[in-house]
Amino acid sequence: MHVGHFLEQSALVLGAAVVVLVISGRLRLPSVVGLLVTGMAIGPSALGWMGQEEVEVLAEIGVVLLLFTIGLEQSLGKLRELLRPFLLGGAIQTVGTILAVTGLSRLLGLPLPEAIFLGFLASLSSTAIVLRLYDERRETGTPHGRLVLAILLFQDFMVVPMLALTPLLAGAGEVSAADFAVRFGGASAAVAAIFAAALFLVPRLLRLAAGARVREVFVLAALGLCLGFSWVTHHLGLSPALGAFLAGILLSESDYSHQIVADVVPFRDVLASVFFVSVGMLVNLQVVATRPLEVLSWAGAGVGLKAVLIAVAVLALGYPARVVALVTLGLAQIGEFAFVLLDLGRRSGLVDGQRFQVLLAGIALTMLVAPLLIRLAPWVAARWPAMGSGDAEAGEGLSSHVVIAGLGTNGTLLVRVLKDAGIPHLLVEIDPQRARRARREGLPVVFGDISRREILESAHIHSACTLVLAISDSAAAERAIRVARELRPQLHVVVRTRSMRDIEALREAGADEVVAEEFESAIEVFTHVLEAFHVPRNVIRAQTRVLRGEGYEMLRTERVGKGVSEAVLAALDQGTTDIFGVAPGSPAEGASLRELDLRRRTGATVLSVVRGETPMSNPTPDLCLEAGDALVLVGAHAQVEAAFAVLAGRPVEGV
Repeated sequence: MHVGHFLEQSALVLGAAVVVLVISGRLRLPSVVGLLVTGMAIGPSALGWMGQEEVEVLAEIGVVLLLFTIGLEQSLGKLRELLRPFLLGGAIQTVGTILAVTGLSRLLGLPLPEAIFLGFLASLSSTAIVLRLYDERRETGTPHGRLVLAILLFQDFMVVPMLALTPLLAGAGEVSAADFAVRFGGASAAVAAIFAAALFLVPRLLRLAAGARVREVFVLAALGLCLGFSWVTHHLGLSPALGAFLAGILLSESDYSHQIVADVVPFRDVLASVFFVSVGMLVNLQVVATRPLEVLSWAGAGVGLKAVLIAVAVLALGYPARVVALVTLGLAQIGEFAFVLLDLGRRSGLVDGQRFQVLLAGIALTMLVAPLLIRLAPWVAARWPAMGSGDAEAGEGLSSHVVIAGLGTNGTLLVRVLKDAGIPHLLVEIDPQRARRARREGLPVVFGDISRREILESAHIHSACTLVLAISDSAAAERAIRVARELRPQLHVVVRTRSMRDIEALREAGADEVVAEEFESAIEVFTHVLEAFHVPRNVIRAQTRVLRGEGYEMLRTERVGKGVSEAVLAALDQGTTDIFGVAPGSPAEGASLRELDLRRRTGATVLSVVRGETPMSNPTPDLCLEAGDALVLVGAHAQVEAAFAVLAGRPVEGV
């Protein structure tokens, strides 16, 4: 392609995307919808500004980088937890969808090879769209987010045998089942061997790159590893996106994963956006206009059958109704790898030109409605009929206890503290594997969705004193608060959230305390910084008390300095305690407490004097101070500051 032509086409794509995204943002539509609409508008079937083939390479790189950054947010420990949903859930969903669509297609009179091929297409979901939207909604760490990731990874693995079997279905290949098994098994084993070797080599290479102290070297090393793994898996017959995901997993185990994410995200966002635009270009609006019923029938039947099998897979894994609804709607669309399969089927003669266009339009339309289904999923999940209830025997006889929802890091640490303190508690966990593991450890656990009335009743919420929501699903937390408040209005509710944007909604729902991880880390950082500058600890404590007491409001507003200072001074004026150390040569050295007369001169009281390791409470007025003594002073902030001035021999102001 000529350089000038490429630049012209790129400028058109990015310019049109900016305009449509601004409009969709004002309409509060997901960005993916805006990008898909952009592609439909400028594609060959509408304005015809550019052809689909001109952006395919950039689009594929965008998907690779998207999976790379998703891998960076995972870890080998998290992947081990996904093994059961990967094998069982992925197999039930993928194989079940293929069989269901094949059966329906045969009833409609289609030949068996084409019916199986349609099952291949319907079984795949859009990794790029789902993970992008879950990342934007901060749901990748939720139970349904982890389950969706496991099933998507299984689908990516299944793309390889589907690509190998498609020519066989068309009668264009002569590869035997044994040859196929050897080829697929050999490719998987080769990838596993390379991954194992990289586990030892990559950390050393990253240390060398970081030691160079050249930012470009570090960025190029990370991108080189991403693209290199994608190249390896592609040439072994596997998905390039799978290689990128594995590269991200490798780097997630290093100390540099956060820096890599910061460096790669701008590239990922731009190229992934180009991918969604290219998908929109695939929609042939003329086919949709002339054969709408056929397009909608194919899309609706495929999505409907697939949704049923997704629900069966999630139920087989033992998850409750809310997760069933969220995962079903999250994976109901047909994904981008179906385009690759469809193009191969057309070239192999498995589908004719007209059916190719209908299937193409149907797949693209399912991807177009995917963001709307994912946005609608929490609303549907809240109204999905409950299936089963919690284990009421787990909390038999409990009263004035703490109900803890979520057995992640926060929940596990809280359980240990409450157990050591002898405080009665009961756990509620939505992940069946975690619930079984907790029961084996002898912990009282109710399995189920904390946002359900039945589960809260099984946790004896009517007699509980505190509810702690340490879960990653903010929508479920909000609903759980409202239901818990209905059942027990005087309940004390503490909620953990990762994002500041959830604070207001959780407080409006009825949370007494919202602990935001973003702000708590910020408070911890400035606490250490102020301590390094020897700011008195009482001032630091007052600062943090004010920030938390206002629900982090001061951190969320533009005018921080003045508001915090005034609030801190008001808090300090209510009473503070601080320590003054008598240094050699200080005016206080050799003086008695009677001579200093701090109470009359400043209003502050000497609570005790510490000499060496000996504290002297209620010291006598005739006690003479020595170098190295420490005076514990109590009073209002201004009074303590004035006492410091007297002890240091400075003029006293403001008292």
